[in-house]
Amino acid sequence: MSQAELTREVARRVFASEFNDSTYTFKESDDERAPNYALLPTGDRANRVFFVGTLTETEDVGEDSEYWRGRVVDPTGTFFVYAGQYQPEAASILRDTEPPAYVAVVGKPRTYETEDGTVNVSVRPESIAVVDAATRDRWVVETAERTLDRIEAFEAWEAEQEAPESGSTAPTNEYAQMVHDRYDSPVENYRRVVIQALEQLEETDAEAPA
Repeated sequence: MSQAELTREVARRVFASEFNDSTYTFKESDDERAPNYALLPTGDRANRVFFVGTLTETEDVGEDSEYWRGRVVDPTGTFFVYAGQYQPEAASILRDTEPPAYVAVVGKPRTYETEDGTVNVSVRPESIAVVDAATRDRWVVETAERTLDRIEAFEAWEAEQEAPESGSTAPTNEYAQMVHDRYDSPVENYRRVVIQALEQLEETDAEAPA
């Protein structure tokens, strides 16, 4: 096993709504090769993400060579995935898969600032696999659980800031502090996102593949 594999970051499960709000990126050292992280608004960092949704659209947006864009929809919003010559396997899946289809994606967050100052968030995929509806449903439930865990940890940190207990040994949460400093969205918004995602499991997605 290579050193890269030994040190590979855990892929965070995150819904599209939260992912698209993760506009602040940072490194934790000055080392040129230090990993880039996206700051999740629920109080964690993500060097890699894992999501499952419906691939609804693919397009080759490259000029000189193939560069595929995929639109992947989960119950809360849309992920945009871009793969080119440096991600040949992922690019071939986007090229060869006929939407709509359920796909599981592992990849790295990427941000791009437009001329008007808007920050767009997308994914550079490491892998894309076509999956079934049961896999998508299981991902929604597991991602809801992980998101609620982050929210609860963030709220515990907030409560400690507002009314610190004498002699408290509550752990610090540096990412919650970063969220407090960098983002305006109340973390409670993402509890509503979780509820929305779970409610959608009860409904029929008009775009769902047969």
